[in-house]
Amino acid sequence: MLRYDKRGIGANFTINHNVWGNSTIDDLIHDAQKALNILTMQPEVDPKRISIIGHSQGTIIAPRLAMENPMKVKNIILMGIVASNTQDLVRLQRVSLPSEYASQTLDKNHTGLIPIQQIAKDPVLRNSLVPYSVVLTFLRTNNTEVISDALVNKFANNTIRADYIDIEKQIKPELLKRYENLSYFTPSKCNMVKECPVYYRSLFSLIPTLSIIGNVSKSTGILMLNGENDSITPVQQAFLLQQRLTELNHSDHTLITYPNLGHEFYPSSQWQTQNGPIQSYVLSDLYSWLEAHSGLTSPAGISTTIQPSSLSNSTAH
Repeated sequence: MLRYDKRGIGANFTINHNVWGNSTIDDLIHDAQKALNILTMQPEVDPKRISIIGHSQGTIIAPRLAMENPMKVKNIILMGIVASNTQDLVRLQRVSLPSEYASQTLDKNHTGLIPIQQIAKDPVLRNSLVPYSVVLTFLRTNNTEVISDALVNKFANNTIRADYIDIEKQIKPELLKRYENLSYFTPSKCNMVKECPVYYRSLFSLIPTLSIIGNVSKSTGILMLNGENDSITPVQQAFLLQQRLTELNHSDHTLITYPNLGHEFYPSSQWQTQNGPIQSYVLSDLYSWLEAHSGLTSPAGISTTIQPSSLSNSTAH
């Protein structure tokens, strides 16, 4: 197996922001090609029976490597699938899902309003969906329109007003603004792994995998794995890719979905991905499929482990 860190990312997920902040999806595809080239030069590797595992972002990269290297790549395994237009998918992640969560889970009285202190305490909105800066803005200013006196009360220490926030008029516009800004910040503003405008501009201009998957050789085996509670790459992405492969008469493709698992194939709610190890039964399915497609065997009495790719990595083995 060859497993590598993406450019700009080092041990323990440390980040060189100058390098990562100026990386494009084409850079990452090029790097994966280099990794594949290195792997094929190893004496113990059969250069015509290589399988590529891509997770999340890696599901964009793996099919493209298979297209460019049909004589080397025998199988691709796609985990947490990105299939359609990435700009639409990111909008779903950043605008539609958090808005839906706010309406379905937090707006218990169906008024379209949520207490600000509830958002500040909510682990999903605070940590994953609504930028915490939104909460701070409302907490620090006194110009929030109060819907009615009946909706206003005090915290115990009487220092912060407990105003309500309107989902349609305040939360959704703020989420939309944040989404629209993704590809317009300057590189110097790239201070998080997933908030880099150079990368997003390149990603949004990329031809969707659905449109190019037909260029993968029909002799290439394709395994697709997706959690049914995946809030980053929803399971519908996997269904779309499966449907497209069926339309193309790509006979050797398999889709397995997992109830209650999120983007990292760890138990999660439908709204938030929990961090944790990939479940053993997912790895078992992956290995069984590889064994059938690649003739993998393990000596009697010796356990065999496949080390899964980390979040968003593309891994060749």
